[in-house]
Parts: sequence; C-alpha cells; structure tokens
Amino acid sequence: MTQSGSDRMKIGVQLPEVEWEVPFPELIKIAQTAEAVGFDSVWCGDHLIYDLPVGARGPWEAWTTLAALAASTSTIQLGPLVASTSFHAPAMLAKQAATVDAVSEGRLIVGLGAGWNKREYDAFGFAYDNRVSRFEEAFTIIRTLLREGEIDFHGKYYTADKCVLHPRSPRSGGPPLMVGSIGERMLGITLPHVNAWNMWWSSYGNTAAGFAAEKARVDQLIAAAGRAVDDVDATCAVLVQLDGGKGRQMGDYDADEDPVQPLRGTPAELADQLREFEAAGAAHVQLCVDPITMASIEFLGDVLTEFRQH
Repeated sequence: MTQSGSDRMKIGVQLPEVEWEVPFPELIKIAQTAEAVGFDSVWCGDHLIYDLPVGARGPWEAWTTLAALAASTSTIQLGPLVASTSFHAPAMLAKQAATVDAVSEGRLIVGLGAGWNKREYDAFGFAYDNRVSRFEEAFTIIRTLLREGEIDFHGKYYTADKCVLHPRSPRSGGPPLMVGSIGERMLGITLPHVNAWNMWWSSYGNTAAGFAAEKARVDQLIAAAGRAVDDVDATCAVLVQLDGGKGRQMGDYDADEDPVQPLRGTPAELADQLREFEAAGAAHVQLCVDPITMASIEFLGDVLTEFRQH
C-alpha cells in the first residue's frame, strides 16, 4: 500500500468533514494544496449525518467526492476513512471503487468498515442490526469482484447473482484493501485478505506507545491468520492540534470530556512526534487536524519537510 521509491512512513490528511460547511470548490483546493505541499494521501470520512451542538450536519457524499478528487489531482493517493459497507449494495460499492481507481489512474486505497453511527443508519434507511455479519458478506463480494472480477454469491443479507465487474480497475488484482477496525471479529474476517489495517486515534490514546501496543496484538492475529506481518501494513489516524484549534467537532468526540491529547508543537516538534509513530511500526498515518483549514495544510507542509529531512 505504500508508494514505491521510499520505505518511509506515509503521511496523509483527512479532509474537512463536519467541522465547517466546505463549499465543494474549496474542498478540491484543499486537496490540491495537500498534494502540492507533499502529503502522500488525502482521505474522506464516509458519513451521512451527525447530531452536533450546532444542529444536524453531514459531509459531502464520499464516493462522489473521491471521484472529483481523483480527477482534480495527479499524484496523491486517496481513499475513504473508511467506507461503510452498509451504505451501498456491496457489488455497487465495488463498482464505485473500480471507477474511482480508474479515474485516479491507480491511486485509490479502499478503506472498509462496518459503520457505527446508528443515527445516520436510521435517517437514511439502512439496517443497523447484525452489522459485522452483514459486513462479512459484503466484504466477500467486494474483495472478490475487485480482485477476481466476478462472483456468484447468495447470502443471508446480500446477493450478487453471477455478477461481473467490468470495466476492471487499472491495477492487476484491483486497488489495495484496508480494514478500519481493531475488533477481533472484524480482524478475523479481514486479515487473511487485506493489505492494511487502520485504527482511529481515540482507540489507542493518540500516542506512539499506545499504537505500538495495539500493533503487537494485531501482529499476533496476522500471524495466526497465516500471513507474514510485513505483508499487512499497520496504519492509524493521528489527532493534531495547531494554533486556533478548539477541539475537533465530530459526531463521536467531545473535546471537553475526552482525555486523549492531540499532537502539538512546532514543525520540528511535530516531525519528531511523527517519527515516533514510524519507529513504532506505522506504515501510513492520516492526520486529523484541528482546525482543518487551508492554512493548516500549508503549515503542515513544513512538518512534512522536517520529517523527511531525517
């Protein structure tokens, strides 16, 4: 999943979600600026609605956004962080992923998860029960279509009757797959197949030591699945707060109550903190930035420069 030509940890950034209402042309400019300052990847949350103190808010639809980003950039990797398999028929999600991978000429990372926010399931009419069981069937359909191009599947929740994926992704074997979960059942379903696993910053305390501890546990599960640890990239979201940050507004996070501390500091200090994640075995991190603005992206360009100098 890492880009060729370097064994260094890759650094991406999550684009604005519901922190503020971003006009779509500005969202494109933020992604283009991220590419220009040297980020390895940009990521979109796949959510539909949150109940927030300011009212109900939702981001732009993820796959449509990814297609627009793919057409508006040229080198940066991109993906959903992560796509809920419940929001689309799984064969249709595979079709969307293959299309975005083609638009981007092979820059898509397919992050997948079972979802968690019941509010948006109810609001948009998706079933919330048995989410992991539903994910297991969806994951089978999605990965098989992307990697093999066809499937005949009849499950309890989903059907793909003699389904053929055509046209295919421009990459042999399809785009890389990443699971957004550290739950044992989810990892049991996905670790035999994925290229990477990912966890959110609140799941490990947003510290390199916390990440290393979770990685050690997942490494054991990778080995138990019969795969080499180095074949499955360890990745994580990292919360970063810059000047002007007042707590990242999100549907599952209350800055006044959550004890997790964001990374803070000068470009050199932030680069040192990111090197700790690299030393802990992270292959790719996604920065969740407070505040997430154009100025923040430009400031973080200096962090990337510092990081890569050592």
